[in-house]
Amino acid sequence: MTESQGDSEKVTKHRRDRTVLAFTGAAAVLAVAVNFGIAAFNSHKQKRKKKDLQGSNVRVNLSASEIHKLADRIIIKSKKVHDAVASVPLDKVTYANAVFPLAELEVQQFPLVQSCVFPKLVSTSDDVRKASSEAERRIDAHAQLCSKREDVYRVVRAFAARGEWVNAEAKRFTQCLVRDFERNGMNLTLTKREQLQRLKVQIDGLSLQYIQNLNDDSTFLLFSEAELAGLPPEFLKTLSKAENGKFKISLRSHHVAAILELCRVGATRRMVAKAYGKRCGEMNLSVLDDLVQLRHKFARLLGFANYADYAVDFRMARTPLKVFEFLEDISSSLTDLATKELNMLKDLKKKEEGEEAFGIEDLPYYMKKVVEQQFNSDFGELKQYFPVNLVLSGIFKIVQDLFGLSFEEVADAEVWSPDVCVFSVLDSSSSEILGYFYLDMYRREGKFNHTCVVALQNGGLLSNNACQIPVVLLLSNTQKDAGGHLELLRFSEVVNLFHEFGHVVQHICNRASFARFSGLGYDPDFVEVPAQVLENWCYEGFSLKLISGSHKDITKTIKDEICKSLKRWRHSFSALRLKQEILYCLFDQIIHSADNVDIVELFKHLHPTVMLGLPMLEGTNPASRFPCSAIGYEAACYSRIWSEVFAADIFASKFHDGHINQYVGMQFRNKVLGPGGAKEPIEVLSDFLGREPSIQAFVDSKTRHGP
Repeated sequence: MTESQGDSEKVTKHRRDRTVLAFTGAAAVLAVAVNFGIAAFNSHKQKRKKKDLQGSNVRVNLSASEIHKLADRIIIKSKKVHDAVASVPLDKVTYANAVFPLAELEVQQFPLVQSCVFPKLVSTSDDVRKASSEAERRIDAHAQLCSKREDVYRVVRAFAARGEWVNAEAKRFTQCLVRDFERNGMNLTLTKREQLQRLKVQIDGLSLQYIQNLNDDSTFLLFSEAELAGLPPEFLKTLSKAENGKFKISLRSHHVAAILELCRVGATRRMVAKAYGKRCGEMNLSVLDDLVQLRHKFARLLGFANYADYAVDFRMARTPLKVFEFLEDISSSLTDLATKELNMLKDLKKKEEGEEAFGIEDLPYYMKKVVEQQFNSDFGELKQYFPVNLVLSGIFKIVQDLFGLSFEEVADAEVWSPDVCVFSVLDSSSSEILGYFYLDMYRREGKFNHTCVVALQNGGLLSNNACQIPVVLLLSNTQKDAGGHLELLRFSEVVNLFHEFGHVVQHICNRASFARFSGLGYDPDFVEVPAQVLENWCYEGFSLKLISGSHKDITKTIKDEICKSLKRWRHSFSALRLKQEILYCLFDQIIHSADNVDIVELFKHLHPTVMLGLPMLEGTNPASRFPCSAIGYEAACYSRIWSEVFAADIFASKFHDGHINQYVGMQFRNKVLGPGGAKEPIEVLSDFLGREPSIQAFVDSKTRHGP
């Protein structure tokens, strides 16, 4: 992970055992797209006669008391089913009495659980949000108890031991049930189980302490206006001042990033980088050291060699050795390009600052300077080309044409805000309803302030062989223009929307029979791949023209030279950035793969080795403010790069011309999205690609656009 990705203020409460929130003629097409977008976003404003969505068990607009009552019913029903399974004699176990009741419980309860939980993200009522959070806490606590029921584990394990599988997906589901119980220590003695629980409590406490230390840190530095040369006046106006009139720069990410990217004074950049690198120094290094040792003990109680073995075992990578090989292959493949990039930055610093040595703290400033020199003239007015309605209509068009889908607005559906739209998603050829899609685009008081997709109902088979259809919500926070003007998106917001629409398609097109494999229930190393594949169309000329149009004259699309610049900009200094991310991933993997690692010495060794000779700033250690290793991504920081590599392979191999190819799109829908988590990702990828996946396309995409 990069430093900015590791900032503590971005880390929220983490739950390891969560049960919820799984988280062509140009003119003609332009006219169709604009009309589609305007219709979709204006028709929902009309007065509605509210009705339920057929096939959806998601309940919106529950009051606080209704949320509490529904949570009670969920817990009571869950306990009843688990009790029934636990009562089955071990010599009488069958799929029907030992496994299917648990599978059907997951299918039926997921939308009810989400009905309790998702209001905390969208409701304008404080009482409803509080009730939603409390319901989540209670349901999570109940799920924790269920995951440690030895009586249920014995019954499921007895069925698994028989090997009488109904089909391959049922076998995989049963094995997942057994694995989950055993990762909670159900195959251990009572004494070891109690020891495991004590370790978990200690681990959770230290993880939160690490984050709390960062959140409590109020260190700031003082600088004169001259020492902050290069910072825009708008930024300086947001800063507090000390009694001597100097500006206060905190060690929070937004201040640090601004200084490192924009300040022309090298001494200021170095001072801020050094202070940031020492943040919570000895305190958090000690916490992290204790935390890692406890994790190793936890993993060994469960029969693993170390914590990395435990963390990676259920992921696509499978072993830490595979992770190390992967990271080292990527790193070595990018060394030549990263060296060229670094030399370019060193030359620029020499011209600007003379013989002053180039340090790691100089990377953000000179990267941004080169990008501005190369792309500023093209990108200066980029935002004016992305009105939100046009972007959304273009995304709909691309997704529909690529995956054989059709979106139809449900004008009279019940929603929680007048700005929310609901669409039924149909198969274009058969008109079969595949699922429903809620779109909540605009910022409002009390709403979750990030762009994300929330699974509201997973697909799956019920006891009557009926299929429950998926329901999904896309949350965004576009600022609504009060003056009636077109809302304009930054290009980064456009990319985010493409990415999240990838998750929407992923959720809707999943046809798995079990709820835990449906929706976004993929291998954690693979779940981001489909969304990252769709992101690629943000950089293709034809799609950029489809989603763009000047806010002054919507028929004037983005210029060809800007399209080309965007593709080059995407890969600017990508090798150096990846090297920095790989550095953190290697650190994370090493400390969780071996005992008694000297964290300070490890980073001192890794930093110049990976970063082409650039040493750490003296007296600093990034491990003291790298929360991803402390909570949430421990031993799994590599996963983002992993999924990006396989997404690049898919796009380059199958969608290489960047145009809409519905034949390939339908193959992707059926072979990759359809199975969901019901098949091993490597099997899914190999089936779609016709070969084993490779890192080569990813490496080529970086080197092809290098300096």
